[in-house]
Amino acid sequence: MNDFQPMRTSEEATADRPWLASLAGVQEANTITLDLTKFVNGIHYEAGTPFQPRNVIKSGLPLGKITATGLYAPYSGPTSEIQTVTVTGTPTGGTYTLTWSGQTTAAIPYNATAAQVKTALENLSNIEAGDLTVTGGPHPGTAMSVTFGGQFMGDDVAAMTASGAGLTGGSTPGVTIGTSTAGGAGTSTDGTQIFAGHLATESLFAPGSTKTSGALLWFGEVFADKCPIPFDPTDIEAFAPGVNIHYR
Repeated sequence: MNDFQPMRTSEEATADRPWLASLAGVQEANTITLDLTKFVNGIHYEAGTPFQPRNVIKSGLPLGKITATGLYAPYSGPTSEIQTVTVTGTPTGGTYTLTWSGQTTAAIPYNATAAQVKTALENLSNIEAGDLTVTGGPHPGTAMSVTFGGQFMGDDVAAMTASGAGLTGGSTPGVTIGTSTAGGAGTSTDGTQIFAGHLATESLFAPGSTKTSGALLWFGEVFADKCPIPFDPTDIEAFAPGVNIHYR
């Protein structure tokens, strides 16, 4: 497992990592090289801004090692479903609703934020707090991604449906639902289906880059439910050679 030189990371570098349960193992993090062509904007990293132009890969991201290249990429074992919600037709007012497994949300504003959509979905009787993460937005200009975690982690869940009947203004406004990542067992065979550890600290890279360095946490304690990509530790414990991470 230790085929890289140790990368020393300080307490200050990891103090603001909610997924890190303790600093045990942080000094054991290994230097690795990430294959940036495998990372997706809005899921694995956040795009830069005019004030901070470099893209930022989220710390705590679960990783796997590509067998052919030795580079690291997002872990591709059993995956949690990610569905997208897009408001179309540039409405200027009104509301819409989402329906999942027979339950329909209260009215959601046409210009809702990710937090508002998350709250509306978690108020359904069949979804509990912590079952979802919602990123992107706000509407109507930007789509949102709804990731099913919690009790639905690693499951192929039912698709949401939407009604945009309450939207006003614009040109034939509506709401579309898509599935960007189907939940269930992973199908990768390139090596990333084997869990290698977590990205110990944020990694920054310039747009257009294909590789960057990082630090791999393979020994320590982690809060699984606070990682940036939901996953079920029970799916990896029997198939993670050399990894000694305990989950709370």
